[in-house]
Amino acid sequence: MTTRPSLTALRREVLAANLRIPASGLATLTWGNASGVDRDAGVFVIKPSGVPYAELREEHLVTVALDDGRVVDGDLRPSTDTETHRCLYRAFPALGGVTHTHSAYAVAFAQARAPIPVLGTTHADTFNGPVPVTDDLTPEQCARDYEYHTGQVVVDLLGGDGERAAAVPGALVAHHGPFTWGPTATASLENAVVLEAVAEMALHTLRLGGPAAPPPPHLVARHYTRKHGPGAYYGNA
Repeated sequence: MTTRPSLTALRREVLAANLRIPASGLATLTWGNASGVDRDAGVFVIKPSGVPYAELREEHLVTVALDDGRVVDGDLRPSTDTETHRCLYRAFPALGGVTHTHSAYAVAFAQARAPIPVLGTTHADTFNGPVPVTDDLTPEQCARDYEYHTGQVVVDLLGGDGERAAAVPGALVAHHGPFTWGPTATASLENAVVLEAVAEMALHTLRLGGPAAPPPPHLVARHYTRKHGPGAYYGNA
């Protein structure tokens, strides 16, 4: 395919996002992947399957058609999670990037089929509510189009609600692990970093054994809205 300037920039961003997965302590071996979408071109770019992060180069990335999942550019097989990414992109048009990891603390909640609760303001800065966990996939969903159905259970969990997906930019697939998303590949990776951090904080808090009461709603709302929405005032961008 002819490479558009926007697609060249996207490939560089997706490579950088993938390399930040192990650099952020979110990966073991080759586990995990990040992608970014070019909706005007109707494609997304994703990490190839099983390539070690230390060897990953821009030319290894695979470009996949958003409409039917065919590979349109690249010599390697795309990530086995490609269809999950495609499902999320198709369900939520505002998504520009998706990241999947097997980071230990988030996976612990996924394996327990427990949402990550809002226990403090660090969580509320990024996730306007608990990070939810899906139902188990059915035998039929596992037997056919498993990866696409992995995305579909996330879509079903959120009721296909794009506003909810924006307010809580991540979910746990039961017994599997976290998927996060954002307006860009970079943002989806940063949300994966935050999700793992708040999962660790939540687990330590719950281990203390006392009542882990959530913060009052007005405090959660203040921390979320100072970073998100029309009244946001955090940062200098």
